[in-house]
Amino acid sequence: MRHSRQTNGYVPAATRPALKRTFNEAAHKLPHWVPSDSSAKAEASAATGRRFDVPVGADRDVVAHVGRAALALGALGVVYGNIGTSPLYTEQVIFGSYRATAHVTPAVVYGVASLIFWALMVVVSVKYAGVIMRAHNRGEGGIMALTALLQRNRVVHGLLLVTLGIFGAALFFGDGIITPAISVLGSIQGVEVASPALAHLVVPLSVGILIALFALQRFGSGRIGWLFGPVILVWFITIGAIGLGEVLKDPAVLQGLSPSWAVRFMVAHGAAGYLVLGGVVLAVTGAEVLYADRGHSGAGPIRLGWFGLALPALMTNYLGQAVFILHHPALAQDASTFNPFYQMTPGWALWPVVMLAAMATVIASQAAISGAFSVAKQAVQLGFLPRLRVAYTSKRAGDIYVPIVNWSLCIGVVVLTLVFRSADKLGDIYGVAVTGTFILNTILFLAVARLLWGATKRMLVPLGVLFLTVEVALFSSSIAKVEHGAWLSLAIGLLVSIVMTTWRRGQLIVTRNRFAQEGSLSEFLDGLAAKQPPIQRVPGVAVFLCRDKMTTPLALRAEVWHAQALHEKVVIVSVDTISVPHVEKTDRLEMEMLGHGLFKVFHLTTRTGYQDKLSVPEELALARMRGLLERNLDLEDASYFVSSISIQLSDAPGMRRWRKHLFISMARNTLSPVDHFGLPRERTMLMGSQVML
Repeated sequence: MRHSRQTNGYVPAATRPALKRTFNEAAHKLPHWVPSDSSAKAEASAATGRRFDVPVGADRDVVAHVGRAALALGALGVVYGNIGTSPLYTEQVIFGSYRATAHVTPAVVYGVASLIFWALMVVVSVKYAGVIMRAHNRGEGGIMALTALLQRNRVVHGLLLVTLGIFGAALFFGDGIITPAISVLGSIQGVEVASPALAHLVVPLSVGILIALFALQRFGSGRIGWLFGPVILVWFITIGAIGLGEVLKDPAVLQGLSPSWAVRFMVAHGAAGYLVLGGVVLAVTGAEVLYADRGHSGAGPIRLGWFGLALPALMTNYLGQAVFILHHPALAQDASTFNPFYQMTPGWALWPVVMLAAMATVIASQAAISGAFSVAKQAVQLGFLPRLRVAYTSKRAGDIYVPIVNWSLCIGVVVLTLVFRSADKLGDIYGVAVTGTFILNTILFLAVARLLWGATKRMLVPLGVLFLTVEVALFSSSIAKVEHGAWLSLAIGLLVSIVMTTWRRGQLIVTRNRFAQEGSLSEFLDGLAAKQPPIQRVPGVAVFLCRDKMTTPLALRAEVWHAQALHEKVVIVSVDTISVPHVEKTDRLEMEMLGHGLFKVFHLTTRTGYQDKLSVPEELALARMRGLLERNLDLEDASYFVSSISIQLSDAPGMRRWRKHLFISMARNTLSPVDHFGLPRERTMLMGSQVML
C-alpha cells in the first residue's frame, strides 16, 4: 500500500489515507503514517505527543500476513487447551458428586447435556466469541485490556470500575493455580482406568509432570510452540470421534440439545438441581482465554476455531459420555472408579488417548501459566504491581518468563495436587475464580459499551440480563461448595487485589511527595547560570531518568549540589507507559529542548505499551537515528544516573499503617531500576534520597 508523500510536515489523522483492512489477523498492528520530511521532525514529535492524549486509532485491530486457517490452527494450541480438556472431568464430577444426578435416568442425562450445551452457547458462543470480542484495546483482549480502556478514558465511576478490573485480574491468578492441577490430574487418572494396579502412581506422576512443566518455563515455549496447534487439533478430532461412536449407539441423546430438558431438570430437582450448575461450570472453564488471547490470533481465527472444530468436538464428546452413562448407570455409583471419558474409550485406544490427554493438558497448563505471566507484566506496566524481573524467552511478542510468578504458581499447584489428589475433588473448588472473572468481564464490557461507545440501554440491558443471569447462577452454585474449599480461589484473588491496590495507592502518595521534593525543572535550569560558585562543565553525556519534564530528577540535583558540576550534554528521559498493548517505533518518541543559554538539556519522552519490552539505551539510539538527538551524541559511553529512593514510614494520612508496611516491604524487594529500564550496569550510578510515605 502506498501513502501519498507530503513535504510540508505531519499529516493530520483526519486527512490520512484510509488503511485497507486485510484479514490475516495476528501479531502486527496497523501502522500509523510516518512523516516523510525529516525537517518536520519537531512538528511530528509534537503530534506524536498529542496522539496519546486521546489515542488515534484506538479501535485499530490486529493484522498479520498469514491465512485465516493457519491462524486458527495456531489459536487452537493457545486458546482452546483449557476448555478443550474439560471433558476429562466435567461429567465425572457432575454424575459422581451431586444428589440430583445420583439416580441416572434419561431425563437426568438429557437435562445435564442440555445444561452443558446452553452454558457453552451463552457464555462462550454468544458472549465471548460473539459480543465481547468486539471490545479490544488496539487488538488486545482480556480484563486488563478493558481496565486499561476505562483507566485511559477517565470515565465516570472509573475508580470503581478499575478496582473491579484489578480484582478480576487477581482472580486470574487463583484460576492459574487450579487449572494445571485439575487438568494434569484429570488426564493421568486414565492410567488408573487402563491399569488399576498403577493407581498409586497417579499423584506422583502428576506432581512430576507439573514440576517439570514449571522448571522448563525459563526456556520458553517458542521452540515447541509450533506443536501446540497440531496436538490440540488431533485431540479434538480424537474426542469427537470417541463421542460420535457412542452417540451413534443411541441418537436419541441429541434431544439433550433442546433447552426444554434443562428447564425440566431444574424444575424437577429444585435446589439440588441448582447446585449441579457448580459442575456444569467446569465445561466453560477456559472461556475467558478466548478473549484474553485475542491479540495473538485475532477475533476471526478464534471464532473459526470455536465454531468450526472446538464446539462440535466438545459437544459430541459430552453427548457420547451421556450415552455411556445412560447405558452403564451402575458405574456412576462408585465415585472412586467412575471416569466416563476413559471408560467409554475403546480398550485398544486407551493408552494412546492417555498419552494424548497428557500432552493436551500440559498445553492447557502452559496457556494458564503464560497467561499469568502476561497479566503480571501488564499489571506492572500499568502501575498495579511493583517492578518484577521479566525474562524474554524468544523474539516473539508475549514469550516471557516471570520467575516469582512461576514458582509461586508451582508451589500452589503442587500443594493442591497433593492435598486433593483427584480431579473430581478439585472440581469442588474450581469455577469460583472463573465465574467471578466472567461476571467482572461482563460488567466492564457493559461500561465500555455504554460510556465509550455510547450504546443505548435498550441494546445493553437484554445482553446484561442474559449474561449476568447465567454467570451469577454459575458463580453462586460454585460458591455454595465453600466447605469443600471453594473459598480458596476467592481468598487468593482477594489477597492479590489487596497487594495491587496497596501498591497503586502507595505509589501515588510517594510520587506526590517526590514531586514536591524534586521541584520545578525549569526553575532549576534557570538558576544554574547565577549559581555561585559557578557550575563546572565536565565532558561526556549524562542521562537522567525522571517521570516527566515538570520536575527535576533528584540525581541531577544531587550532582549539581554536591559536585558543583554538570556534564556538557544532558539528556533527561521520561518513560510514559500508555494504556495500550504496543506503541510502534514511529509513535514512541518526543523530544524537546529545555533551559536557556549554556544550560540547555534534551528532554526525551518515550512511550511504551504495557506489553512492550523496555530499554532506555535502545530508545536513545532510536532517537539519535531518527534525528531527534544530535547525530554525533556519544551514547555508547554515556553515564546513566538513577535516583534510588528510600521510603520512610510517617504518620501522614492516606493509607492505613499496615498497608504502608506492606508497600514498603514490596518497594524494598522490587526489581532494580537498572534492570527495569535496561540500563548498562557498568555505566549506571545510583544516587540515594529519602521520600516519606
